[in-house]
Amino acid sequence: MEPTLVLLPGMDGTGNLFAPLVAALGTNIPHVVVQYPDRPLDYAAHIEFARAALPTDRRYVLLGESFSGPIAISLASKAPRGLIGYVLCASFVRCPRPILRLVKSLLGLLPPQRVPDVMAAYFLMGRFASPELRRTHTETLRQVSTKTLVARLRAIASVDVCETLRNIRVPGLYLRATEDRLVPKSAAVTFSRIASNARVANIEGPHFLLQANPVAAAQAIRKFIRQVA
Repeated sequence: MEPTLVLLPGMDGTGNLFAPLVAALGTNIPHVVVQYPDRPLDYAAHIEFARAALPTDRRYVLLGESFSGPIAISLASKAPRGLIGYVLCASFVRCPRPILRLVKSLLGLLPPQRVPDVMAAYFLMGRFASPELRRTHTETLRQVSTKTLVARLRAIASVDVCETLRNIRVPGLYLRATEDRLVPKSAAVTFSRIASNARVANIEGPHFLLQANPVAAAQAIRKFIRQVA
């Protein structure tokens, strides 16, 4: 039986935005999409929620997209039964933008739902923005409360799992979006400097890599799963 891919979502927490990747992966790779509760939780609470959703009867690979990268790292560091590898996509091991730490107390003044669509598209999708992707993003954010999204932004501002990353022994893969306007290249550099038995794959695309270039991302993920299996 092929290993299962456990998908930990980005900041929306719904898992809805994984649809393009799931379609590109096809039916040969079983998958589980974790959906976070719509509550203003910190990283520790998200980690425990995700831990409860992990398979217990099969081999699996964790994938943490953006916000969920630190969650995947924290889970992988505990070497749970069945885990054979982990993937980060457009993610980070510590706050990717220092300005977030400086404005942490002010984040509630401009929640993600109130960010103009043109600005959100610029940072998340860049030249890959399409009417369909923009619409899907807007509809997904409407499903999540402002308090929840602000709490997740504040969690990002404080996160640092560098030491946790050092403890991971299973193989890892970092998917770096070459045109990411939110998470800088330095995030991948930090990951590769700390992580053992891991590599970085550069894939053309914006921060919404799994949505804008799902075929290339799926190819890299499929190859990694074959290697660790």
